[in-house]
Amino acid sequence: MALRTAALLSAGFLLLLTHRALTETGPATRPIRLSVENDLSNMTPETYFSSVVEGGVLLSALRRLQETQKDFKFTVTEDPNFGLFLESVNGVAGDEREHTYWELLSESSGQYSRLDVGIGCYVPVPNEHIILRFSTWEKK
Repeated sequence: MALRTAALLSAGFLLLLTHRALTETGPATRPIRLSVENDLSNMTPETYFSSVVEGGVLLSALRRLQETQKDFKFTVTEDPNFGLFLESVNGVAGDEREHTYWELLSESSGQYSRLDVGIGCYVPVPNEHIILRFSTWEKK
């Protein structure tokens, strides 16, 4: 009798899990706009659209974009102390010797602000405009 009860409970639990998996749509997604700019060339800025799940980080939106857009590619480097750094976008890589890097910005109503964390930690808000700007820093 105990074996039969355990089997029935297991079957019922599996049915409940299956039903839930088939009826849930998953986490809500948040659309974002992404612009790629290059301050060091006459390249026309490129605009892309992606999404990130609610609470998800910018890295996941970049990965989703890379999987769906043939003309968007990026690479990252992981520093053991500081985490992920955006290394290259569409074949253009930052270079320490040349003092070049990819700056991460957010634009709202014409106002630009630097992201205070990197792509592995930043959580975009719905309809946010993220700018990846290839730039240079001052030589000291």
